[in-house]
Amino acid sequence: MAFLSDSLKRIKPSATIAATQKARDLKAQGVDVIGLGAGEPDFDTPDNIKAAAIEAIRRGETKYTAVGGIDELKQAIAAKFKRENDLDYTPAQCFVAPGGKPIIFNAMVATLNPGDEVVIPAPYWVSYPDIVELLGGTPVFVEAGMETGFKLQPDVLEKAITPKTKWFFFNSPSNPTGAAYTHAELKKLTDVLLRHPDVWILSDDMYEHLSYDGFKFATPVQVEPKLKDRTLTMNGVSKAYAMTGWRIGYCAGPLDLIKAMTTVQSQSTSNPTSISQWAAVEALNGPQDFIPERAAVFKERRDLVVSMLNQAKGIKCPTPEGAFYVYPSCAGCIGKTTPRGKLIENDQDFVEALLEEEGVATVHGEAFGLSPFFRISYATSTEALTKACERIQRFCASLR
Repeated sequence: MAFLSDSLKRIKPSATIAATQKARDLKAQGVDVIGLGAGEPDFDTPDNIKAAAIEAIRRGETKYTAVGGIDELKQAIAAKFKRENDLDYTPAQCFVAPGGKPIIFNAMVATLNPGDEVVIPAPYWVSYPDIVELLGGTPVFVEAGMETGFKLQPDVLEKAITPKTKWFFFNSPSNPTGAAYTHAELKKLTDVLLRHPDVWILSDDMYEHLSYDGFKFATPVQVEPKLKDRTLTMNGVSKAYAMTGWRIGYCAGPLDLIKAMTTVQSQSTSNPTSISQWAAVEALNGPQDFIPERAAVFKERRDLVVSMLNQAKGIKCPTPEGAFYVYPSCAGCIGKTTPRGKLIENDQDFVEALLEEEGVATVHGEAFGLSPFFRISYATSTEALTKACERIQRFCASLR
């Protein structure tokens, strides 16, 4: 009798986490590696948020909390959705989990049955399809390629929806491409969804506050309020507030779904960390002025990386509207050979050779469902980005 479950065969380790860990391991061995794989801001958590956590510890806020989050944080979440997105949710319709992944996981555990289909635009965040498959659902990938700015077109979405479709996953600004949908572009997708009343929407707004060049963020329910009763809108404090390690994700949606997700969480992680919840209260309710300041720094880094990559032989890098990733094509390098004699047959070969020969860690596009591309996170110092891009230019120039 096999010890490991059959369901484990349906998933694989996170490619982004694996790339980051490989860079860490090489650094520990003394190798000069520049890691561009992690989706993690290099900024520190703001001091007022740290202070709120310390004060919570001193107050003795170190016990179990309600499974779905403390009332104070739910109130802050409801206020955030009203203030920034003009969405009306009660605290009871808000839910807190130890990160964004558990929100998706809890929602899928609560709703998916074997054979249910989930439409996922590709390229996608690596965890979407694995969570769906682990829970017996069937991911249905719909391509949003470079020719459309990595944005899903409404006719493609329409064709992908079947009587088995239960969810549509939407992510803007996107991980891995940084593509962000305008209000008008999003309206074309919500018009399609209005014609399919049995399809639920999961809107992953994690990069909401990281957009550039005057881009105005919009979320599906904001664009089409008629979808509110079948939309789960999720966000978190990890990216905008530089709180990745605090592990707080949050969402709002229909009360029955929130209750079901709470039941699931009661039998898995139970409540998110109490101290992190109090820190998140301060993050959402406290000063927000540092967010656009940090976004301005990310924009400078984006412009640097896009410019330098487009000077690399065989690389084509579009300019993303948001997040802190670029998703360049390495099609011009496929079929070539490295100075060490390795043939570049696909994007995984490309990123492996780039790491081996130049010490630059990135993530191959196949992991995100669209090749031949690779993802770079520019959430690191300008100095490191400059060195990394110089190495990429040198590597590409060396291919024959």
